[in-house]
Amino acid sequence: MPMKTGADLIAEAKSRIREVTVRDVQQALAGQKPPVLLDVREPNETNLGRLPGALVLVRGNLETRIEGLVPRDASVVIYCASGNRSAFAADTMQQMGYADVASLAGGWHAWIAAGGPVEG
Repeated sequence: MPMKTGADLIAEAKSRIREVTVRDVQQALAGQKPPVLLDVREPNETNLGRLPGALVLVRGNLETRIEGLVPRDASVVIYCASGNRSAFAADTMQQMGYADVASLAGGWHAWIAAGGPVEG
């Protein structure tokens, strides 16, 4: 089996998931049924702030803890710093039966660059 690079794995995960923009997320949050925001960054990153109302679940704990936090029928937008870990998390959640999952393209960095609100 040929070896893959980290970039290969990221590209494969992104090919299997849906990515959304900051604008998409802002519009969804203003809608009738806003999505669950899931921050999969590490504590040293989340200590700098997070999207308002986001659940924080470190990527390494996703598979063992997500089912107790988020129902499978929820609409979920996952983010990390740049959109790579969230792509892996979205791919994993889809394999676990979550049907309405998306990754925030550009992650936290894109949110901040667009002037999105921050808490914490």
